[in-house]
Amino acid sequence: MTRYISEITVVSSKGQVVLPKAIRNKLKLNAGTKLMVFSDGDNILLKPITQPDISEFRGMMDAAQQWADEMGMQESDINDAITSVRRKKKTGK
Repeated sequence: MTRYISEITVVSSKGQVVLPKAIRNKLKLNAGTKLMVFSDGDNILLKPITQPDISEFRGMMDAAQQWADEMGMQESDINDAITSVRRKKKTGK
């Protein structure tokens, strides 16, 4: 069951908001934590941005390399694809 924490804070004249300590502690937010800010016009949602795990990135790169190998792609195919996309973008075709 989700336990909600409710606190009141104030927006400063510079637009700054202090996140209450109970919430910072619960979410393990430290100084320097980056937050993504979302709004639907009535509500504000702050979402911590977590640093990606390098091993996860390596796994994605390995999977992409395996796929490219299975497809028989060569390095020159990448350059050709980039050139083609740039040409289409430039000419609008």
